[in-house]
Amino acid sequence: MLNVPRFTTEVELTIPFHDVDAMGVVWHGNYFRYFEIAREALLNQFDYGYRQMKASGYVWPVVDTRVKYRDALTFEQRIRVRAHLEEYENRLRIAYQIFDAESGKRTTTGYTIQVAVEEASKEMCFVSPAILFERMGVEP
Repeated sequence: MLNVPRFTTEVELTIPFHDVDAMGVVWHGNYFRYFEIAREALLNQFDYGYRQMKASGYVWPVVDTRVKYRDALTFEQRIRVRAHLEEYENRLRIAYQIFDAESGKRTTTGYTIQVAVEEASKEMCFVSPAILFERMGVEP
């Protein structure tokens, strides 16, 4: 089910100067920004981006994350960031891969986990809300 194209997306980016250190290598914390750009594109594919989440009465904070740096990214390097939805029933687990756009070499892997929190009560949901399933076009 999650292998259908609408649950995966790729964005292409060029590493800007302000993302690198004095040696021209991307600072480790900026990888999460690249993940975020791809995650937002993925969520928008099924019309449940951050504005729609908030409008539905839920916020989805990141509660866990991991990144594995396989090869350094550098100033002006073109990259492709792939985001793939792996879990959705009780949480959103999104896996990421970063590739050098020219060679296709994978440079980075990682994931984020988000949980639904009802905005009004500030209570964490142990099952994803029905609106998520509706937007994804799947049965709960």
